[in-house]
Amino acid sequence: MIEVERVYSSRVHKGGKRFLVDRLWPRGIKKEKLHLDTWLRDVAPSNNLRSRFHHDPNKWDEFKRFYFSELDQNPDSWKPILDAARKQNVTLLYSAKDEIHNNAVALKTYLDSKL
Repeated sequence: MIEVERVYSSRVHKGGKRFLVDRLWPRGIKKEKLHLDTWLRDVAPSNNLRSRFHHDPNKWDEFKRFYFSELDQNPDSWKPILDAARKQNVTLLYSAKDEIHNNAVALKTYLDSKL
C-alpha cells in the first residue's frame, strides 16, 4: 500500500518505508522529524516542469502527463519505491501546500498503476 503525507502534518509514524519525493528539502524540517528512510530527489519532477506547472490545479492533467513521461524515462528513480511497496507499506512525503495537486499524489497514481 502506498500513502502520501505532507511533511508538515502531525501524523504518527505507522511503520513501513518513508520516502521524501521532493527535489528540495522542506523548509524548516529536521531530518529526525520525518523518520525518513530515503530522500529520492530524482523521482521529483524536473525544475522545468515544476516552474511550468506552478501548482495550478487547472494544469493538473497536463502536469501528470508530462511528469509520467519523465518517470517513464527514469525508472531507476522510482524502482526503490515500487520494490518496497511490494513488501510493506510505503509513505511518500512531500512539502507542497496543495494536498490534492502535488507530485507525491501524481507519483502515487503512477506507481499504483505499476503494482
